[in-house]
Amino acid sequence: MLRKRVIPIVLLDGFSVLKTINFNKRRNLGSPITVVRTYNTRNVDELIILDIDASKDGRAIDKFTIQELALECFMPLTVGGGIRSINDIKALLEKGADKIAINTYALENPSFINEAATIFGSQCIVVSIDVVECNNNYYIFNNGKTINDIDLFDWISKVENLGAGEILINNVSRDGKMEGANVELAQKISQLVSIPVIYAGGVSSPGNAALVGNTSASAVAISSIFHFTNSTPEDCRLAFKKLNIPVR
Repeated sequence: MLRKRVIPIVLLDGFSVLKTINFNKRRNLGSPITVVRTYNTRNVDELIILDIDASKDGRAIDKFTIQELALECFMPLTVGGGIRSINDIKALLEKGADKIAINTYALENPSFINEAATIFGSQCIVVSIDVVECNNNYYIFNNGKTINDIDLFDWISKVENLGAGEILINNVSRDGKMEGANVELAQKISQLVSIPVIYAGGVSSPGNAALVGNTSASAVAISSIFHFTNSTPEDCRLAFKKLNIPVR
């Protein structure tokens, strides 16, 4: 059995770290270099960095920021935000990114997933999907709007068929609240596809992270409890081990 992963997420608004609630209310947390250095000391073996303002600002995540962070950190980096071209991907990989997360442009131009996977390899391409919960249903959420004309589960299957190597699910409805992950959603999506699924959103404790780890999901991505509580990635790994879940 493949070992599950615990992955911190670092959100940027260009050049500063922030944490959101429901992708809306924001709290500034300072320098990304400081955050990356902290995760270095905590033996994190993977990191996700997303610029949440890049798409709406009409730009890609800053490649020189990624270069600076890559020089500081000793773990693989997945980076995303405003990526709309092969040149964007190439520039970020050259600056030290290991994987690229695409979201908005994948919805606008699905063939870009296949183009990117063909050029750089599926293992390099992560498709990030923002999800909202409503009356026991799930919908795609993008740039502040609910997308009603694309079925979430059809989109997830299409993403896999187009060559994505991994899927990152961001649960907007639970983002930043630390009230508990949607374990059912993590299981449902991860059983739908054969590629790895990372679930993010609402994790309330190391024990709650382990419940996600106990699904078919390959990884749980976490932000708030690492920023605002004393919980660490190692605490999450210990919680996985208590449930006999193989973890990196």
